[in-house]
Amino acid sequence: MRKINNKDIEYIAMGSTVLGTGGGGDPYIGKLLAKEAINKYGEVDLIHADELNDGALIVPIAAFGAPMILVEKLFSGDEFLKAFEMMENYLGRKIDAVMPAEAGGLNGVIPFSIAAQKQIPLVDADGMGRAFPRLEMVTFTLHNIPVSPITQADEKGNKNVYHTIDNTWGETLVGATAIQMGGSCAIGCYPMSGKQVKKAAVHGIVSYAQTLGEAILNAKAVNQNPLDSLIKKASAIKLFTGKVSNIKIKTEGRWNKGLCEIMGLEDDQGSQMELDFQNEFLMAKKDGKPVAITPDLIVLIDAENAQPITAETIQYGTRVVVLGMKADRQWRTPQGIELGGPQKFGYQEKYIPVEELNKKAQNVL
Repeated sequence: MRKINNKDIEYIAMGSTVLGTGGGGDPYIGKLLAKEAINKYGEVDLIHADELNDGALIVPIAAFGAPMILVEKLFSGDEFLKAFEMMENYLGRKIDAVMPAEAGGLNGVIPFSIAAQKQIPLVDADGMGRAFPRLEMVTFTLHNIPVSPITQADEKGNKNVYHTIDNTWGETLVGATAIQMGGSCAIGCYPMSGKQVKKAAVHGIVSYAQTLGEAILNAKAVNQNPLDSLIKKASAIKLFTGKVSNIKIKTEGRWNKGLCEIMGLEDDQGSQMELDFQNEFLMAKKDGKPVAITPDLIVLIDAENAQPITAETIQYGTRVVVLGMKADRQWRTPQGIELGGPQKFGYQEKYIPVEELNKKAQNVL
């Protein structure tokens, strides 16, 4: 166990944006909510899953919806507390700890607000090790842990509780209601025992996000290049350097869908990269050939300051670097590839690990 303060939140928010792989939502609002709660209620205990009692009740609390919507439709903050308290009331017992559903973007920091307010620990784990666009795309599904009951609340005071026949139906029904709520809401989901968290979660991911954030934000203080520092800490592969030449994006249902085209610079002069995304970057192609494929992570970085860029904030003309990172080992199993791999999103290409696609790259650190 260790204490998380507001400075740690800054690092975790930055690292969560890296792990968001273009999705997960801008963590700015979540960061403000977490800091406000820590200022009012005190620092948050971050615990490893091994510290949980097997019979403890742990519930992920998350934002749910299209990241682009959050540019104009802000959370009030109360909806996350409502989703938490609804889960306690429905299950008829106290929740012992919270955790992120995904480590990416907004959802990497939102649970800290609840942990501070309720004076309970936050588990250093999640269900993705990154961000994914669908509710069933978690390692919990790989271990047959049901998403239900699901609690849902919006900023207007609307509330729902769902029991779905499987995790995919959870995405379908909550997603349909979220659209009617204006495209975003708060949810509680995947209530689990300590024993289940120990078996099914991606462990140490919050600490990993903090490490990545520190690599970027502290690099200049020790005379290091922030991008090089991030590549080293993430064991990332530099896939491409260039300038954004075109961006196509639309909100379809509760997803941001689109394509980012990048014109090559420096060593990639004369080449072009395409990033295909559905909230998160899912496929990176250089001159028409895949160089990174979901479930591996594709990260878009501003070349000027090493800040990660979310899909909804991409701007024409920005100089960028594209990185590839290995997915958690659970996603690289046949079951993981079936759940979060390219065929799940309708791509014809088969999954090949990012390091195999880039064997000739000289900058794998």
